[in-house]
Amino acid sequence: MPRLSVILLVGLAGALGTLSRYFVSLWAGRALGTWFPYGTLIVNVVGCFLITLVAELALRTTLVSAEARVVLTAGFMGGLTTYSSFDLETTNLLRERAWASATANVAATLGLCFVAGLLGLLLGRRIAGT
Repeated sequence: MPRLSVILLVGLAGALGTLSRYFVSLWAGRALGTWFPYGTLIVNVVGCFLITLVAELALRTTLVSAEARVVLTAGFMGGLTTYSSFDLETTNLLRERAWASATANVAATLGLCFVAGLLGLLLGRRIAGT
């Protein structure tokens, strides 16, 4: 069983991730428009990059402790990434018969998140010197 301090830190980090997602979505709506779910795409790409970076650094170095890994991945990234929102927004686009936007959302999210994850992995390995 994790220590109470780690549990509380995961909760706090989750709240910070959730607030980050909210503010990114507000910014994206104002800056980029609301016809496409840019905020969700941005946080999913960033989340994929960060979660693989943290996991790689935790695996290969002493830069990220086991507790910090849990706080950052389950906590912050768990609050930040929004695949459930991605699903709902894509479903709504399909319901509105916005076929091109729904397809673009799926393709961009899957493609960019995969590339971001690979970049996080490579950066983690570079930092770790492996």
